[in-house]
Amino acid sequence: MMGPEEESMETLTLATSAATTAASDYHSIISASQEIPGDPLLSPPVPPTFALSPSSSFVDPPSYSDVVFTPFNPSNGAVSPSPSSSTSNYLRITVSDPVQESETVSTSLVPGSGSGGYFTYLITSRARDGTDSRVRRRFRDFVTLADRLAESHRGLFVPVRPDKGVVEGRVMKSAEFIEQRRVALERYLRRLAAHPVIGKSDELRVFLQAEGRLPLPTTTDVASRMLDGAVRLPRQLTGTDVTGPEEVVQPAKGGRDLLRIFKELKQTVTNEWVGSRPAVAEEDREFLDRKDKMQDLELQLTTSSEHAETLVKAQQDIGETMGELGLAFIKLTKFETEEATFESQRTRAAEMKKVATAAVKASRLYRELNAQTVKHLDTLHEHLGIMLSVHTAFSDRSSALLTVQTLMSDLSSLNSRVEKLEAASSKIFGGDRARLRRVEELKETIRVTENAKCCAVKEYERIKDNNRSELERLDHQRHDDLLSMLKGFVISQVGYYEKIGSVWETVADEMHVYSRESESSEQ
Repeated sequence: MMGPEEESMETLTLATSAATTAASDYHSIISASQEIPGDPLLSPPVPPTFALSPSSSFVDPPSYSDVVFTPFNPSNGAVSPSPSSSTSNYLRITVSDPVQESETVSTSLVPGSGSGGYFTYLITSRARDGTDSRVRRRFRDFVTLADRLAESHRGLFVPVRPDKGVVEGRVMKSAEFIEQRRVALERYLRRLAAHPVIGKSDELRVFLQAEGRLPLPTTTDVASRMLDGAVRLPRQLTGTDVTGPEEVVQPAKGGRDLLRIFKELKQTVTNEWVGSRPAVAEEDREFLDRKDKMQDLELQLTTSSEHAETLVKAQQDIGETMGELGLAFIKLTKFETEEATFESQRTRAAEMKKVATAAVKASRLYRELNAQTVKHLDTLHEHLGIMLSVHTAFSDRSSALLTVQTLMSDLSSLNSRVEKLEAASSKIFGGDRARLRRVEELKETIRVTENAKCCAVKEYERIKDNNRSELERLDHQRHDDLLSMLKGFVISQVGYYEKIGSVWETVADEMHVYSRESESSEQ
């Protein structure tokens, strides 16, 4: 016989209502963690909060964590928990209050695609010097910021801007879509601010602090750039328009310089198919080795991320199973209580009530543990996303090297033409004035091209230095982040499983009478 029932079950009211009412009461406890959409690792959920009264049957947080356990709390607008954020100029950045605006003038080339309006977001930031700023920006402004940062910080691991969304026009009025975009833009700005170089850039400062319209130069659409390149191409072919030093520091794929695009395409084919060795090649063995290691790291992060998602799904299934088990015992307890005709039935109902309570406690702990797991293992997704920035920085390096190779090939071709013209002119008495004039024009072209080559070489060396410093920074950041991830993951796993074990241990102690009865019956 068991003692009196001293444990109250506030969240598991066993009144005389129907079993469906009991199910509704139970699911009200755990529904918050069941309604999390999407991949929980890609978008970490906010765990449900439980107001526990002193008489509640729910347990306290894990005892193992009394000293070292860190609860799952949002960052509350903080730029980044990474140590690199300590050098940022911004203490807090938030994106909030999306407001739909009407599009006065459509700038889209597709009829009807730009008439649905757009959303602006309130961006609030606090600088390290205590200055608070509040500005409104639309998604197009974020695109402009990303383009300006990509142009001025080639070779750096610039955080990737969130995509606009292919079906944005169809879901623009969806609150869920707008909230997902708001969260993505907020995380994007915090990553920019946490970067030791970009966080101090003028582009980010202007974006966060300049009131009114964004003063940064907007990005020209592809059609306009291609049109400008087509208009410029005849002058380039006749030699009246030569690529200047200020143009070679930017990639050619923008479309404004079609002749340069064709020349670099020819140089690429020559390097890869003809087999001739270019005048300048990538000979930094350390960089090439690091590049191979980064590819291996990306594969490892991808595999680890998949395993993390499997673990989260398994813990979620266990929590749901425990919850359903508790619900089943609740229904059985209600039936035994309402239909009992013998005292033994009421005794069994009291014992099942304790099992139901333990199952719901375990379900809740599993869900809290899952929230902690999502929080810690999200670091894997963060670093997997950084690999996109790494690829872009390496692409900047390859593009800059290709520009140097193309300009050196142009110089070699121009010098060869000058030598041929001078040799042909020397065979004519008094010289060929037309050929001599052409020689002078080619020499001027050589001078401009030589200056452009010097600028291209400097840009290539600058990108190499950026790659080198960024790889070193990423190594330290990855070490610190993964170490912190593992510590937090192990502490949360041990702490919560200690409490889950304690819950079932308590039930086992209370049920030990059945074990003694079983042993006596066997004897």
